Amino acid sequence: MRTLLAAAAAATTLAIAAPALADDHAADAKLEAVLADDLRDGDRARDQYRNPAETLAFFQVEPDMTVVEWGPGGGWYTRVLAPYLMGSGTYVALNGDSDERSYPNRAAEARSKGWTERFKESMAEAMEVETDDVKAFEIDEVPEDMEGTADRVMIVRSLHGLWNGNDADTVLKGVYDILKDDGMVGVVQHRAPADAAYSTVNPARGYMREADVIKLFELHGFELAAKSEINANPKDPANWEGGVWTLPPTLRYGDQDRARYEAIGESDRMTLLFRKR
Repeated sequence: MRTLLAAAAAATTLAIAAPALADDHAADAKLEAVLADDLRDGDRARDQYRNPAETLAFFQVEPDMTVVEWGPGGGWYTRVLAPYLMGSGTYVALNGDSDERSYPNRAAEARSKGWTERFKESMAEAMEVETDDVKAFEIDEVPEDMEGTADRVMIVRSLHGLWNGNDADTVLKGVYDILKDDGMVGVVQHRAPADAAYSTVNPARGYMREADVIKLFELHGFELAAKSEINANPKDPANWEGGVWTLPPTLRYGDQDRARYEAIGESDRMTLLFRKR
């Protein structure tokens, strides 16, 4: 991790001292160092499906920006974004309102309500920074002084969860508020066929139709700025009875037809960029 810190510091110095073209080279060098760092040894096998460098370039993410990651989950993109932004930009983790959820038991409730503290502690240890330097909030606890400050918000492979949990309205309103006037939202989402029946793709299976996602964002004050096939996978028919979790990395059915699913790879995904209107 100290190797990564040194590379990040060097890239930041170059960006300050050199003109615009060198800024791009410094940013590329910094991201290359992040993607190659030992911190990601357990993540790198997924790069062929998730294309982090190409995705961040499409979302126009720069290392001096303030970037919000919705629902870090297992931290796959966190381990890219946080070190890429540190030193010159700001990484912010955003999660749902734990008070609005129901829980099967007190232990589950305690885990959910302790997310902010756990995330900050684990991030501080991984990034070798102080806990107070890590920004992580539930959607209803974002400080007022952060409103209108974010350059980008990333919602990666989790929009179906917001839809299924009836949280999309609340979260997209919060995302709108935290963005700058020229801010944008980058979305990567498991994609259902355009002509798929709604009942077969959502909520149980994790896939969403691209037209539905675009309409959802339009209804919340965003316009589609661009779309890309960076994360497409034409091998995925997106009609699995067990949903998107049939495929890697989850492999819902274990060794049953494992070779078939591994040959397909991860899900077919839309990659969309929305601008705040």
